[in-house]
Amino acid sequence: MPEPLKLVVIEDEAPIRKFLRASFSEEDASIYEATTGEDGIRAVAHRNPTIVLLDLGLPDIDGLEVVRRLREWTQVPIIVISARGKEQDKVSALDLGADDYLTKPFSIGELMARVRVALRHAKRDDLEAPPTIEIGDLKIDLGARIVTLTGQEVRLTAIEYKLLAILARHSGKVITQKQMLNEVWGPAYEDSTHTLRVHMANLRQKIEPEPTQTKFIRTETGVGYRLMESE
Repeated sequence: MPEPLKLVVIEDEAPIRKFLRASFSEEDASIYEATTGEDGIRAVAHRNPTIVLLDLGLPDIDGLEVVRRLREWTQVPIIVISARGKEQDKVSALDLGADDYLTKPFSIGELMARVRVALRHAKRDDLEAPPTIEIGDLKIDLGARIVTLTGQEVRLTAIEYKLLAILARHSGKVITQKQMLNEVWGPAYEDSTHTLRVHMANLRQKIEPEPTQTKFIRTETGVGYRLMESE
């Protein structure tokens, strides 16, 4: 049997905490609830959780500060759950090191899907990065730097390959525009979002069977991109 999850929920709204408790059975997960950021940080330090669910609107310190402080010493998966749906809040949380972002209200199904992705990614990070990523008919061989679609090699430019490789190394996670620009072009280009969009559009034309109905690369509007994972 899989080992039960250990969750730390940092959330000051009682109805949301009740909803989250109901989302996990006692056999599948043990949950510690913290209603302040400081209590949540201490709980993560002492309880070594499998995953953290974090609200941004806390009564003592901002949730973004919680993400920043946790990332100083732990890589535990953090999923932000917040009513603050502004794009800048999402970008800031992800840039600071959160693994994903859910805007309230959300469904149990969506929450569970994000938890599964975060846990898969965390498990993969504990091992060597896989040399080959396969999502459906798309195969990305990071060692050989070869991309194939339905068995046929896809000819990518150096920049297109770099962008796809970044997404592949973090498949299932949102990578912000700032992160991608910084890694491919350098810090001086962090605001060159138009350049990024142009290259991403060209990449999609080469790997998406139907570019208007994306199968592999999802745009998180105003935030960044996510390479989808096979369920």
